[in-house]
Amino acid sequence: MLRLLIYLRLLPFLPLLVSTAHASEENLDYRINNAVAPWTDKIFEIIFFKPFTIAGQEIPFILIWLAGSAIFLTVYFKFINIRFLGLALRTVRGKYSKPSDPGEITHFQALTAALSATVGLGNIAGVAIAISKGGPGAAFWMVVLGLVGMTTKFAECTLGVRYRDIDANGIVSGGAMKYLKKGLAERGKAMGIVGSVLAVIFAILCVGASLGGGNMFQINQVCAQFIEISGGSESILAEHHWVFGVVIALLVGAVIIGGITRIASVTAKLVPLMCIIYIFGALTILFTHFAEIPQAITLIVTQAFTPDAYVGGLIGAMLVGIQRGTFSNEAGIGSAPIAHAAVKTSKPASEGIVALLEPFIDTVVVCSLTALVIVITGNYGEALGSTGDGIAITSQSFASVISWFPFVLFVAVTLFAFSTMISWSYYGQQAWTSLLGSSKITKVSYQLLFCLCIVLGASMSLGAVTDFSDGMLLGMCFPNLIGVYLLLPVIKEELLSFRKHAAEIDNATRPSK
Repeated sequence: MLRLLIYLRLLPFLPLLVSTAHASEENLDYRINNAVAPWTDKIFEIIFFKPFTIAGQEIPFILIWLAGSAIFLTVYFKFINIRFLGLALRTVRGKYSKPSDPGEITHFQALTAALSATVGLGNIAGVAIAISKGGPGAAFWMVVLGLVGMTTKFAECTLGVRYRDIDANGIVSGGAMKYLKKGLAERGKAMGIVGSVLAVIFAILCVGASLGGGNMFQINQVCAQFIEISGGSESILAEHHWVFGVVIALLVGAVIIGGITRIASVTAKLVPLMCIIYIFGALTILFTHFAEIPQAITLIVTQAFTPDAYVGGLIGAMLVGIQRGTFSNEAGIGSAPIAHAAVKTSKPASEGIVALLEPFIDTVVVCSLTALVIVITGNYGEALGSTGDGIAITSQSFASVISWFPFVLFVAVTLFAFSTMISWSYYGQQAWTSLLGSSKITKVSYQLLFCLCIVLGASMSLGAVTDFSDGMLLGMCFPNLIGVYLLLPVIKEELLSFRKHAAEIDNATRPSK
C-alpha cells in the first residue's frame, strides 16, 4: 500500500512535465536523448572492446567469450540440450516435484516468468536489427547460438537454485549474485573474496541491464510501433513519446509492487497469450507464402556462410547474429537464475533441465518465425544497412501481406514488452537489494527508478537505447560465466542427483507388464 501511494503521489507532477515540454523550443524527447546518448556511447565502447581482427572484421572479446562458453558447455555435458528435451517437458509438468518442496512458484510459473523476460522485443525488433546489419544469414547464427545456449542456461539455472536463500517467511532470493559469493566461498577464503567482488560487479551490471534491455529497449520499440500505426509523423504523440512512457510506467508500477508471486501470476497468463497471438500472425503470413518458404530458408543458410560483401562478410553476419541472439535469449548472462531460483523443488538440476526450454522457444521458434516473415515478404532488402527502428521493419513485413496486421503486431509487442519489463524489474530489484539491503525504502527507490527509465526509454533514439542495453546486458556474462566454469563440478553433481531421482519416479510410475 505504501508503494502504491508513492506512485499516486507522482500524478500531480504530470501537468508540470507537460507544460515544460510545450514551453521549450526543443521538445522533451530531443533533450532527453541528447543528454543520455554520450554516456551510452562510452558504455558501449568499454564493454565491446575489440582485441582481435579477422578478415578485416574487429572481433569483440565478449562475443567470443559467450559463444565459446556455450559450445564448450554443450560438449562438456554431452549435448544435454538435445538429449534431455523430453525430460524437460516432463519436469515442467511437475512430475518430479511436490507442492511441499521449498520455494514460491511452480516449474511452469518459473519458466513463464523467465520466458517473459526473454521472449520480448529481441525476438521481433532484434531479429530485424540483426538482418539490417548482418543480412539474412545473421538469423541463422542467432538460431545456432540459441541451440548451444540451451546448455548454458541449464548450467546457470541449476546454480541459481543450489545457492538460493529462503528467509523465514519463505521469500526466495537467488541468482548469480548468490552463487558467485556463496559457491566460490566453498572453494577457500581467497576464492570467497574473488566471488564477493564478482557478485558486486554482476549486481551493478544487472541493475543497468534491467533499466536498459529489460526496460528502455522494450518501451522504445513499443512506442515506435504505436507511432507507426497512429499516423507516423502526424501521430498525436510523434513529438511527445514521453507521454506514452508515463502511461506504461503507471501500469508496470501497479504490477511490480506485488513481488515475484504477482509477477509470476501475471506472466503465467501473458506468456502463452502473447506467444499464441504472435505465432498465429507469423504463421498466417508464412501460409500465404507457403511455396516461398524453402527458398527463404535456403537464402538464410547460404547467406550465413556467403553473405553479400555489403553487409560485412561471413564474420560480420556471425557477430551480429551472436550479439542479437544473446540479447534475445540471455543465455550466459545470469539473469534467468534469478527467476528460476524461486521454484518449488528440492533438486536444483530439475530447474536447470526446465531452463533448457527457454532458448529453444525464444530463439529457435520465435526468432526463426520473425526472420522467415521478413525474408519472405522481401523487406530484408530495404532493411540492409538501414538504421531505422527494428520494430518498423517487422511491422512493414506484416503489413505487406495484410494491411491491418500492424495493429495485431502492436498488441503482441505491447504484451511482450510489458511482460519483459515486469520480469526484469524483479531481476533488477534483486540485484539492487543485494547491493543496498532489502529494506522497504530500498525496494521502493528501485521501483521508482525503474518507472522513470520507462519514460526515458520512450523518448530516446534506438541507437542510444541499444548501445546501453547491449553494454549492460552482455557485460553481465563476464562475472557470471567465470562462476559457472569454477562451479562445474557442483553442476555435474546436481545433474547426477536429479537423474537418479527422476529415474526412481519413472520406474515407480511405469505400468507393469
